[in-house]
Amino acid sequence: MDNLTIKEAQKRVDDWIKEYGVRYFSELTNMAILTEEVGEVARIISRKYGEQSFKEKDKEIDLADEMADVLWVLMCLANQTGVDLNEALIKNLDKKTNRDANRHKENTKLSTD
Repeated sequence: MDNLTIKEAQKRVDDWIKEYGVRYFSELTNMAILTEEVGEVARIISRKYGEQSFKEKDKEIDLADEMADVLWVLMCLANQTGVDLNEALIKNLDKKTNRDANRHKENTKLSTD
């Protein structure tokens, strides 16, 4: 499963759901699951990079695995709603480039000086 494109990853998720998952959860259920998974990433980030400390039971939690859970559920939602994430990301990058070409460079708050 090395070097998957976004399109290939969406297809692999869809194939997995069809083979092992019986069917997709509803879009609303998957939205709730996505929120839960993002919360798990936030918990790790707040403890690893913020001021909170890890509880003993949380010390072995894997950030990469939790991020992959977020990506998984996002791909499920994309598949369910007919969104091609590859195409959407390309359009989004173009939008950001056109809109923000100089915005961040000119932001004195981001200056490295």
